Amino acid sequence: MSAASVGRAPMTGSQLVEVAGEPGHIVSTAPFDPGSAARLTPEQEHFYLASQWMLMWWKFKRHRVAVVSGVILLLMYASTLVSEVLVPYNLHTRHTDFIYASPQSVHWVHKGELIGPFVYPLVKSLDMVTLRREYTENTTQPYPLRFFCSGDPYEFWGLVDMSFHLMCPPEGATVFLLGTDRLGRDVMSRIVYGARISLTIGLLGIAISFALGLLFGGIAGYFGGWSDMVIQRAIEIIRSFPELPLWMALSAVLPVTWSPLLVYFGITGILAMLDWTGLARAVRSKLLALREEDYCTAARLMGASPKRIIGRHLLPGFMSHLIAAATLSIPGMILGETALSFLGIGLRPPITSWGVLLNEAQNINVVALYPWLMLPVVPVIVVILAFNFFGDGLRDAADPYR
Repeated sequence: MSAASVGRAPMTGSQLVEVAGEPGHIVSTAPFDPGSAARLTPEQEHFYLASQWMLMWWKFKRHRVAVVSGVILLLMYASTLVSEVLVPYNLHTRHTDFIYASPQSVHWVHKGELIGPFVYPLVKSLDMVTLRREYTENTTQPYPLRFFCSGDPYEFWGLVDMSFHLMCPPEGATVFLLGTDRLGRDVMSRIVYGARISLTIGLLGIAISFALGLLFGGIAGYFGGWSDMVIQRAIEIIRSFPELPLWMALSAVLPVTWSPLLVYFGITGILAMLDWTGLARAVRSKLLALREEDYCTAARLMGASPKRIIGRHLLPGFMSHLIAAATLSIPGMILGETALSFLGIGLRPPITSWGVLLNEAQNINVVALYPWLMLPVVPVIVVILAFNFFGDGLRDAADPYR
């Protein structure tokens, strides 16, 4: 031992900073700052996170079906921002002379002459045998469609009075591309309007479910003990109930005097409160595996709070997996809203969603006579498949072993 160290008290870990040369030679005894050890600069943190997401994006682009599904979802969600502009008719416009009108065709050629997109006016008749309304086209004169024009007035997002449409019916004719319902309302316009409710209820519901899953799953996975036991028992109780009957029971409890907006948020809350359990278990299992890692132990010894350890060190390590899991949960919420509204215990008119539109197709006799009333199920199928393919692509891109 050197003379410099004779009579000196044993050095603690916070005092012994650098030892070089001969054993026991103290170069510096300055107090050790744990916070300055192996700390990344903001530029390094940004580069690390960016490289993670960039690698995930490169892997996702190779999944062609997922990319196409993502484009479809992007277009459908973008359409909800301008639903009033995309459709030819207002949501509540009725055509009493064209009740249960069949889908109308768009033509391009009239008597061998290329005119462009046009329609023929409909002529109504009544079948005296089946008492069914029938509509035929009067092919004597074409009516060209109008684009980027002024048509049915509406309130854009319920705030601004407008009348601009991407496509308008010609003067003296109608444009029912997907037919009309029992009140003479254009089915295509109502499907586009209904997308705003059905698609956003999935996003809003998964936002609430995601927050609850991170909260309870983080508490159960990081702290363990009695908190883990209580949360796990609560999850088991919730998951022991059949999902659809529980949705129906809770939806039936909503007061009938509530406004459509309150019913919308009530249905969203019900779907979210029952869907967070799967995500919470995924978070718990990941945290149980990661909380014993060296970097987590180092952060704990350096005095980091549990909130910082979970939020800055643990969750970013598997956030991509959580996003993929959340993406796969959105179709379940959309189907839940559609099922409840179809059964008449979910959203109710004047709110328009795909489930509310399908509620009119409950009678098999109506469906047999007017099959176009089942067309709102087509966007439901497309969205569910697109979300499933998109979620599969995200999950594969987030998997480090693929």
